Amino acid sequence: MKEDKKKDRLCPHEEQYLEKVAKAREQWEEKLIAPRLKRFNLEKPNTSFYTPLDRAGSNFLENVGFPGLYPFTAGNSPLEFWKVHARLAAEMGFRPDWGGTRGVGKYGGFGTAGDYRDYLIRMHSMGRKGGPNIAFDLATQCGLDSDSEQALGEVGRVGVAIDCFQDFATIYEPYTGELEIDKVPSNFTINAPCCVIIAMYAVLAKKRGISPAALRGTPQNDILKEFIARGTYIYPPGPSLRLFRDSLVFLREKMPLLNVNSMGGYHIREAGATREQDLAFSMANAAAYLEAGVEAGLDVNDFAALFTFNAFGGSMEMYHEIAFQRAARRVYARMLKEQFGTTNPKAMIIRQPITAHIGCSSTTLQRPLNNWIRAAVGGIAAGMTGAIPGVFPPFDEPLGLGHSIEATQMQFDATRILLYETGITDVLDPWAGSYFMETLTDEIEAGALAEMDKINQMGGTVAAIESGYMQKAIAKSAYEKQKRIEARQDFVVGVNCFTSELELEVSINRDVEPTYDPALMATAEERQVESLKKMKASRDNKAVASLLNTLKAHAKDKDKNLMPDICDCVENHCTLQEICDVMREVFGEFKQAKL
Repeated sequence: MKEDKKKDRLCPHEEQYLEKVAKAREQWEEKLIAPRLKRFNLEKPNTSFYTPLDRAGSNFLENVGFPGLYPFTAGNSPLEFWKVHARLAAEMGFRPDWGGTRGVGKYGGFGTAGDYRDYLIRMHSMGRKGGPNIAFDLATQCGLDSDSEQALGEVGRVGVAIDCFQDFATIYEPYTGELEIDKVPSNFTINAPCCVIIAMYAVLAKKRGISPAALRGTPQNDILKEFIARGTYIYPPGPSLRLFRDSLVFLREKMPLLNVNSMGGYHIREAGATREQDLAFSMANAAAYLEAGVEAGLDVNDFAALFTFNAFGGSMEMYHEIAFQRAARRVYARMLKEQFGTTNPKAMIIRQPITAHIGCSSTTLQRPLNNWIRAAVGGIAAGMTGAIPGVFPPFDEPLGLGHSIEATQMQFDATRILLYETGITDVLDPWAGSYFMETLTDEIEAGALAEMDKINQMGGTVAAIESGYMQKAIAKSAYEKQKRIEARQDFVVGVNCFTSELELEVSINRDVEPTYDPALMATAEERQVESLKKMKASRDNKAVASLLNTLKAHAKDKDKNLMPDICDCVENHCTLQEICDVMREVFGEFKQAKL
């Protein structure tokens, strides 16, 4: 008997051993499960249990491997930089919203460029000296100037208004000396007119006598997800992808330290997509961007290493989100290697600041303090994917724009507790080899690959967007999810269960840091329109017209890179909308298919 047990331990996947497990499972189901199902009047168990039978024939090295090695299922690295510096961060009392002189500061933007500049100056006086992490208002995101009728009521509301290079340069007035633009990075969360913002960054460097090649940062530059989920698109998918190609080539030639984009399915899942749709649509988008680079004659081993991901979506299903991250790493690595022939390991990894999380849509307006517990669950999941156990978002996320200082403090402390007190990050991929987790990872991967096959059969992402397939699929999934909640098939504490008068509403103080001055917000549109009017009156309008005509002529040639023309337009004070309007005339505007 001892020899048999030893043989079982050493050869767990041999046929004889699996037969023993299968027989044992049959007996377990017959003697223990069946009687209980009968007792509780259930057709099938509402829990699962996994055994070696679920992993029969699985190859650990091919499907999981070691952290830092292909296919990166177990993680991107055997030792992440944040883990090395964790003790130093604790000793220094570092706060993530400070940014420091090597990273970007807190994501933000409001009012006019002058308003946002003054906010950054105030942050610097408090020791928060990270580079600009810019949120743009909706008008800017849609390629509209502040004096456009379509921008009425939106100027400076959900971000800063940027109409021209003068506005862009104003934001950077505090960034000199030790904070010069070649010493701190910048992030630009914008997509449809992203090429214009990149051009402004390059022109700013030129005017300061700094080589654009020295600039660092990350433009979001993920236009395809806008068609699918978020909605701030301008041109049809084809021309939009052409502009991505132009920016990609320009960045690799002129600004090689700048990341190319910041992709991901966060907005896709928040719009209602399932986990598998999130992964499939994100990978299909990534493939389209990769193909654009390859078709432009670039080396995928070079440019793909500068692709980044913002985040995928999240949920309260912790096990599934851990498996999702593992599956995403594997799917992406295999796509780069098998489909694009990539040999550079750095070009095969998903670089993202946020891994597993619950997603803002998992937070509730009812009993909002419970969101802190929900976010902590996401932090645990993140820690188990080999990442910082980030607790995200703050509990008051659903209460409106502007997290309170209390909620932010609780968010940071929850992350710190997980990082320093639990040991959750001491083991790399603690689920590696788990019968359950490996099976769940395979299932999510299989579901995503099946969805990707559908998209490929349609002709790829652009065709799937133009037909409305992705948008319809997300709308259907969102409807079905909400229907499950309303039918109480899915429970949400405080929303559709445990809502009687016996439950207690717990609250704490909420002081919002004075970021968005109501008085400035109230006058931002008027001041911005007046500033734009003065700029237009003082510029060389003949030069502007000539440059815009050249841009229009070159836009008609699909093989022409438009970035040099856009840079010339920016430098000579053409406005954002004037540049975008010229391309609207050539490319047209996208109209969604009827759902």
